[in-house]
Amino acid sequence: MRWWDIEPVLALEAELFPEAAWSEGMFWSELAHARGPAATRHYVVAEDPAGGRLVGYAGLAAAGGLGDVQTIAVARDQWGTGLGARLLTDLLQAATAFECEEVLLEVRVDNTRAQKLYERFGFEPIGFRRGYYQPGNVDALVMRHTVQGTETDSDGC
Repeated sequence: MRWWDIEPVLALEAELFPEAAWSEGMFWSELAHARGPAATRHYVVAEDPAGGRLVGYAGLAAAGGLGDVQTIAVARDQWGTGLGARLLTDLLQAATAFECEEVLLEVRVDNTRAQKLYERFGFEPIGFRRGYYQPGNVDALVMRHTVQGTETDSDGC
């Protein structure tokens, strides 16, 4: 994701999350931490190859061996195409590059479609955050994934 993607990302964000859409400033802040040797964020967009329209985006924050899926969104007309899985795969590859041992995320308790995707990738429920999504006071299910290839072997390497 680059600065020129923010406008179409905001349009998709407003369509998918009308009550809790991120602001332009939130995306600018995330992108400010996504470049250079001290980067702690990874953001990616997906475009429809037929028309170049932005159809998805995702972001990861990483610090101290822990990754956090900040956002993942797919245009409704792209649901069921595997785009969500491709975006999540990209985030997990970034988590490996950031040397994360675990990746956490929050997902609405009523978003079973997303929960099933995360479970397919090895995320496991570890708790709830009551009233996390506002407005609406919807609970979040907290899920955790252990990143492969970051465990130490018997030599401590």
